Amino acid sequence: MKAHTAETQATVTPSKALEFLKEGNQRFIRNLRANRDLLEQVNATKDGQFPFAVILSCIDSRTSAELIFDQGLGDIFSARVAGNIINEDILGSMEYSCKVAGSKLIVVLGHSKCGAVTSACKGVKMGNITALLSKMQDSIDEVSREKPGAEASSSEFVEAVAHHNVVHTMDEILKRSPVLNEMFEAGEIGIAGCYYDVESGEVEFVKEIIHD
Repeated sequence: MKAHTAETQATVTPSKALEFLKEGNQRFIRNLRANRDLLEQVNATKDGQFPFAVILSCIDSRTSAELIFDQGLGDIFSARVAGNIINEDILGSMEYSCKVAGSKLIVVLGHSKCGAVTSACKGVKMGNITALLSKMQDSIDEVSREKPGAEASSSEFVEAVAHHNVVHTMDEILKRSPVLNEMFEAGEIGIAGCYYDVESGEVEFVKEIIHD
């Protein structure tokens, strides 16, 4: 499998980009990875890169987007932060990925058994972690309203917050970035929320919004 070029990237629609990721995860869970020469891709991308998507995922060591979606060098931009939360730096990175570098799809990738989400639900406060975890409070509050009386430290509550956080982050991206929202409304990019199961390796596609 060859690295993407300016020509191949230009032919990718947001829908096609999403299909690439779905197909890649199916290969991953079946242990049928695409045949690619990574050193050849190093050479092919030495003068430029043309990724078709930008994926925001957690720093969790089990959630490498390149592996989960069976992608090679030059295929995706990968932004990682605990709890796959959004901030100005991540937004700026996404704006570069789409507006400048031509990516066609934004993906927010959450996952099961997330330590950051668990810590947020437990109200952990420590150093700079405190401010990071506070960005998940909206999701905690919403799940608390949906599940009155639920124990915040229970696995059911944590998983519900992790799912909600994916969709909330999608909403925040379009709300807080006029650049990306304009591209989205014009059908130039799509956005999707995904949830990775650390036990099975399978990605659940929680929400897809594509206008192409």
